[in-house]
Amino acid sequence: MKGSDRSPAPAPAEVVRMFDRIAPAYDAMNSVMTAGIDARWRRETIAALRLRPGMHVLDVATGTGKLALAAARRVGRDGAVVGLDPSRAMLERARRAGARQVPAARLSWVRGDALALPFPDASFDAVSIGFGLRNLADLELGLREMARVCRPGGRVAVLEIAEPRNPVARLLFGTWFRRVVPRLGSLIGLGSAYAYLPASLDRYPGPEEVARRMADAGLAHVGWRWLATDLATLHVGTRMLDG
Repeated sequence: MKGSDRSPAPAPAEVVRMFDRIAPAYDAMNSVMTAGIDARWRRETIAALRLRPGMHVLDVATGTGKLALAAARRVGRDGAVVGLDPSRAMLERARRAGARQVPAARLSWVRGDALALPFPDASFDAVSIGFGLRNLADLELGLREMARVCRPGGRVAVLEIAEPRNPVARLLFGTWFRRVVPRLGSLIGLGSAYAYLPASLDRYPGPEEVARRMADAGLAHVGWRWLATDLATLHVGTRMLDG
């Protein structure tokens, strides 16, 4: 049952420590887990934000910064992008990637909490979160915070792994993510961290419920769709105009 209390969520500090541990292997494991399709998912997320030169963008739970760097390339030298994450190790890798790629936009990395974003209301033209919403201790508060810092008329995009509906695809998904991925993690000494993935998916609501919660958070015209291979969903909503 999606979104159930089948397994208790770990404490937020424990989740941060886990991401600190897996930071060196994070990008490589993502590519292995998704057969490299995660890059295409991120491109579709950036396209859905409809970024233009000069925009200001926030990427929540930025991890190693891949979405933030992609956004920086879109908004150009007159734009600005902030990548926020609670993990020091992830942000360090994001900083290194940013220094190598030298995007034209103003790019900054902030260690912070997605449930208490350290930015004023309506600070950004667009807000994204990729593979991070299911890790938040309070999904509703996280969505409200993303809506709060987005300017009226701006877009909020949520990219997340999701369990497919097709029975055959679901069987393959279960075998891969619940059995093979934790074993791969064990081979590199991160078995407990990658056993966390299926547990976090068990707690994550279905896509229709995520859309409803986005609307409750103050986002309008919320839509969602399955992405390539039906192993991820992309939700997009527009911050409601004041009044």
